[in-house]
Amino acid sequence: MNIADIVAAVLVLSGSALALTAAIGVVRFPDTLSRMHAASKPQVLGLLLVLAGAAIRLRGNVDVGMLILTGIFTVITAPVVANRVGQLAYREQNVHDKLTKDELSEQS
Repeated sequence: MNIADIVAAVLVLSGSALALTAAIGVVRFPDTLSRMHAASKPQVLGLLLVLAGAAIRLRGNVDVGMLILTGIFTVITAPVVANRVGQLAYREQNVHDKLTKDELSEQS
């Protein structure tokens, strides 16, 4: 077992732990904004860590390109999904009591 295998194992385990905590947060957090945060930020970072660990383990394999594309696709789409969920929660009047400044009402 060399250093690259140890680094890959640490990345995969830490990414899995982040993804687990994100899943627990989605289930246990009380409101939409907290769940949206748990579904986007730690979940994406956890997936990127797992993909990095897999890329280190598969070094030189053609599948590394697919891992990179998966990471790029996730980084591009996760903020868009979180934004849409936030806008939907705003439209359904579920978050107005939690906002310190309502910037969306100025746009309407």
